[in-house]
Amino acid sequence: MELVIKPKKAFSLNLKELFAYRELFIALARRDIKVRYKQTAIGVLWAILQPLILMIVFSVFFGKIAGIKTDGTPYPIFVYSGLLFWDFFSNSLSSAAGSLVGNQAIIQKIYFPRLIIPIASVLVFLLDFIFSGLIFAGLMVYYHASPSLVGIALVIPALIITFLTSMGIGLFFAALNVKYRDVRYVLPFFIQLLLFVTPVIYQPSVLGKFQWLWYFNPMSGVIDAMRNGLVGIGPINWELLGASALVSIVLFTIGLLYFNKTEKYFADIV
Repeated sequence: MELVIKPKKAFSLNLKELFAYRELFIALARRDIKVRYKQTAIGVLWAILQPLILMIVFSVFFGKIAGIKTDGTPYPIFVYSGLLFWDFFSNSLSSAAGSLVGNQAIIQKIYFPRLIIPIASVLVFLLDFIFSGLIFAGLMVYYHASPSLVGIALVIPALIITFLTSMGIGLFFAALNVKYRDVRYVLPFFIQLLLFVTPVIYQPSVLGKFQWLWYFNPMSGVIDAMRNGLVGIGPINWELLGASALVSIVLFTIGLLYFNKTEKYFADIV
């Protein structure tokens, strides 16, 4: 059987080719899950401790000391509802951005769709999201918060928007990281900066008349919609959520374009 490798179009997911290499995709995802859970001292607890500790720290410094207003909602569940999706975004972005360099040995040896690597690296954090979601459900019971049916129905769309956003930015940084290794030093600062320009620890209304700026941050619509839909702080801002969906698609398109454009050089310079 003869395999012909042709150059890709600038914007191409090539789902047929990705499906053909599904076994490699599953193997890489399974390996990352094992590394994440089986080769650590406390395993799954890492997925729970990270947002839980951040919730405690933020509750003390921003809830108690800074006195950030939440319209009567207990600050722990207010901030945890934001951290739930933020952690999935930040961890996915960080993992995708470093995935190519972390798999340089296999990239240099065989051909396969390089897109498999960053996508597979993100799956493990979907499991983290599920485990963290169980803690969030416990907090909702403790604080007597009742999610709306609309809020529950929006969880999957919100995850898709978060995935597209993290993958779009992650693909761009992954390709950039192959050539410029400084990216691994810049990225943590970039993610930390994004945290404070996203309504995770405060309400979107804090910007006052400049709330229109949230429309350029796709995670703002996700977090605001999920917080309102699951915790019941206020009505869902459908315009903001729609803008988040649109911006996430734009970011994913840009990231994929750059990734495909530079993919042919990965094996030579990684």
